[in-house]
Amino acid sequence: MTDALGWRRKFGVLAPSTNTIVEPDFYAMAVPGVTSHFSRIHLRDQDPSADAGPDNLPAQLRAEIGSACERVLSCEPDYMVMGMSTETLRGGVEGDRELVAQIKQFTGLDVATGAEACERALKVYGARRIGVITPYQPAGDADVVRFFGEIGFEVAAIEGLGCPTAVSTAHVTEDELRAAILTVNTPDVDAVVQCGTNLSMIRLADEAERWLGKPVIAVNAATWWMALRDNDIKDKVYGAGALLREY
Repeated sequence: MTDALGWRRKFGVLAPSTNTIVEPDFYAMAVPGVTSHFSRIHLRDQDPSADAGPDNLPAQLRAEIGSACERVLSCEPDYMVMGMSTETLRGGVEGDRELVAQIKQFTGLDVATGAEACERALKVYGARRIGVITPYQPAGDADVVRFFGEIGFEVAAIEGLGCPTAVSTAHVTEDELRAAILTVNTPDVDAVVQCGTNLSMIRLADEAERWLGKPVIAVNAATWWMALRDNDIKDKVYGAGALLREY
């Protein structure tokens, strides 16, 4: 029997328990016949600072991700989506690939991650030098620079907002993000990339592409695009950037 609402695909989505943005973003970009089913990775301590220890969040993720996969598998999804970009960028390319392998081991399903989605998007656009906006502390920004460097892109400018907690990332305003976009949009930048799935930027990215005349890739839009296109779903989505509208 075919699911009444998810008759094309059911996506199982893993998201941190602290995240309030990625779920409504995915719902806002929904297309007919595709449904998203969220499972929360329990983060008991959301302090991302060095004072909490460099392995604080990764250790919690590793301990909880199997249980989150197990819960969402009970709805029999067709495909998995990682609704957390921090861990897909940590440890460079190898870190992302290891996380994908871990999720595949638990679920037996293919996975979209923010890191790989941004890589694919930048290749579609032929970009080489990028400006990046993140909510991260300096250690997280270093992970971002390492990841993009390893896949062949130069981070010409980066603006880390240094959000004090995972929840506070969702409190960043459009005015703050607009200022960050203008800061990293140096003349030699081919595209702007926003990391951090708990930053609300899909609508602003769509607008910013018209101001700047270049791609502005919001990670939630890129991840959703990857998930749809991997499943041969070619619907156009409007209001979330050119990637979902044109590619």
